[in-house]
Amino acid sequence: MTPATHSQFGAHRRLQGFLILLALTTQPALPQTLPPAAMPAPSPASGLYRIAGTLVNAVTGEPVRRATVAVLSVEDSRPIASVESGNGGRFALDGLPAAKYQLTASRRGFRTAFYDEHDEFSTAIVTGAGQQSTGLVFHLVPNAILRGVVTADGGDPVAGADVMLFLKPRGHNPGERIVEAASALTDDTGAYEFGNLAAGEYLLAVKAEPWYALHRSSINSPPRPPGDPSAALDLAYPITYFDSTTDEASASPIVLAGGSREEADIALHAVPALHLTLNAPRAELGEVLPVLRQTLFGAKVFTQSLTSPPRPGQETVEFIGIAPGRYEVEQTEPKIVELDATASQQVDASLGIPTEEISGALKTTSGSALADEVLVTLEPLDAARRQTPIQTACLQGAFSFPKVPAGDWQLWAESHGRPLPVASIAADNHTHTGSRVAVRDRPLSVVVTVSLAETRIEGFARIIGTTGAPSDRSSSLGWKGVAGVMVVLVPRNMAFLRSLARRDQSDSDGSFALRDVAPGSYTVVAIQDGWNLDWARPEVIGRYLPLGVAVTVTETSGKLLRLSEPVPVQTR
Repeated sequence: MTPATHSQFGAHRRLQGFLILLALTTQPALPQTLPPAAMPAPSPASGLYRIAGTLVNAVTGEPVRRATVAVLSVEDSRPIASVESGNGGRFALDGLPAAKYQLTASRRGFRTAFYDEHDEFSTAIVTGAGQQSTGLVFHLVPNAILRGVVTADGGDPVAGADVMLFLKPRGHNPGERIVEAASALTDDTGAYEFGNLAAGEYLLAVKAEPWYALHRSSINSPPRPPGDPSAALDLAYPITYFDSTTDEASASPIVLAGGSREEADIALHAVPALHLTLNAPRAELGEVLPVLRQTLFGAKVFTQSLTSPPRPGQETVEFIGIAPGRYEVEQTEPKIVELDATASQQVDASLGIPTEEISGALKTTSGSALADEVLVTLEPLDAARRQTPIQTACLQGAFSFPKVPAGDWQLWAESHGRPLPVASIAADNHTHTGSRVAVRDRPLSVVVTVSLAETRIEGFARIIGTTGAPSDRSSSLGWKGVAGVMVVLVPRNMAFLRSLARRDQSDSDGSFALRDVAPGSYTVVAIQDGWNLDWARPEVIGRYLPLGVAVTVTETSGKLLRLSEPVPVQTR
């Protein structure tokens, strides 16, 4: 299960559980059990049970003492009980009713974690008669730390530099992109530090301005007199990546293991600043002025407006103090100019990439009303383009993207963090299945049909026991539940794998729940040690389908569908 919502799209809800756990570690410890009114009501036949085990350092194997171990409600991450681990790392939470609990642990110097965590998934602990909830080994990963010093020409420290850390995707989930993980400003010694980092592969970038730089407009200011020394101070630092390169494609990745302490120093070199001028319509009241954009790793966008607005009647506008680099110029013209700026220049806006407006309407497959807040995203399918995803809000079933460059795009919709799978898109009197949108040389009007995806599929991942008959899959006799297994819901039509697949991690009794499932035909597979598997590739996941369990979801399936047979656990 995922920590808070059982869904791979519930990262924001996971943060809620994380904050609750922080509260537990920064306030006096809760008693081992809260008053009965605060706990789930036990069934008449149940007694009280224990969750117990040992907390160990995932890197060294040594016991972790004085850590806060807590159980939370799986429904809303509400704290139920907590305890501090002993000298041998042992912990025990007693007096728990028969139920399913999230198990978390936190200690200074370690990553706050859920039990047996993989990506955004973890294994919940089930208590009750016949359930194994003791003898657990909880591996807690120590924080990784990245620190370094940013220097300028001559080795002088650069204070106030913006240091940005980006996390590269592991490559096992469809749609994963590089994301900004953290940012920090350097101190007066040029030093920065990122703590509490998860293991992974990172990229580092620095943006700064020379403290002594002087920039002056060549349009709105009188020309500098010959020999004016201020001209030599018209300098800028290009965005610089580790290991001190200004080429994003040449940025060196930084690999952090759990508990590692790494250093990454970056040297900045000042270069002559650029002045970019472009023709603009006469500036009138309410005129939208040009904007300069710079994108880092497709994950962060810097926007720079004109230093000073143009004067009435002025035909030319100017960006000053610009560092060399790759930019986009967006203006009132329906074009976006991509610019690899290496020298000051006049920008011809007529040579930009044409953009078109996409307007549309959202409707549901069932005819149900949409939620008040729906976020619609266009993601570029052309990997060679540096275009970042474009987002807009859908209000009362209508949305609009004013400027979309020509090309092929994938359309996504979500409501309150929950995905709304796209069933079909209608445009130009033609309807096609899927979520692909082709933007050409004219405005486009589309009707997007989405599924509310309200069905939850529940089942068990199990292996055949000594008394089970492989041919008798209609009975659970002889089947044994397996914890920590990756469960994947695979659509019958692999073309929809990216948008319709759902995952979960089996709990201590082998149970799982696949949330937000859209109507369609699927196969459920369970794979042991499958977390590093490239499951989103059809040729990889296809190897496991013959032993999977088929399931069909319809518009009338309701909010809960339980599998009538266990899902056999397969090995990699």
